[in-house]
Amino acid sequence: MHQGEKPIPEDLRRGPLLQPLTDAQLTRCAGRALRLRLDDGEDLFRQGDPALRFYLLLRGHMKLYRLSPEGNEKVIEIVTPGSTFAEALMFLRRPHYPVSATAVGTVDLVSLDAMDFHAMLSGSVETCLLLLGDMSRRLRGLIGEIDDLSLHSATCRVAGYLARRAQQEGNAFDLGVPKQVIASRLSVQPETLSRTLRSLGEAGVIRVEGGRVEVLDRPALEAASGD
Repeated sequence: MHQGEKPIPEDLRRGPLLQPLTDAQLTRCAGRALRLRLDDGEDLFRQGDPALRFYLLLRGHMKLYRLSPEGNEKVIEIVTPGSTFAEALMFLRRPHYPVSATAVGTVDLVSLDAMDFHAMLSGSVETCLLLLGDMSRRLRGLIGEIDDLSLHSATCRVAGYLARRAQQEGNAFDLGVPKQVIASRLSVQPETLSRTLRSLGEAGVIRVEGGRVEVLDRPALEAASGD
């Protein structure tokens, strides 16, 4: 892990969670923040470590995952640039990370002091409400994922993942992470993911070349997702 220079407030504005902060609040956060760079496969933290900081991803992807007692890995989330993660833990009395975080490719991020951020929130009801709104949005997303796992087929889950990426990034995008990581995130087997991508390609819905996906028929992709 490489530590760089201090971030500036404008770096922090890249995170939707941090955008509503005042200039003074951003300056305070930046004063206690650190720039970090991780190489591919490098751990940021491990499941069970004390959760003293939370993070804003600037470049690359982070894999958040848990290990079963048998050592099997389940990807909980693939963090994309502009996203914050581990911030909700600041509200716990003795927080520990419930997942491990590993870089997928070269990663640049900002590490923020969770306890100082918590103290800052105590002086601003408005900022607290904004944070709660963001967490409520994420909770709705998690409920939607539970529905996907319990009600939708593997094909629906894969199509839904691609449709969400297309909505966020446009009709052509790089997957950015290995396919086995995406398969774990969607709770499908890697062979099932490959088979579904091939099927959608043969149907003229998408085109896949290596790790790059082009959506050719977005309505058909959204219909395949079950939405």
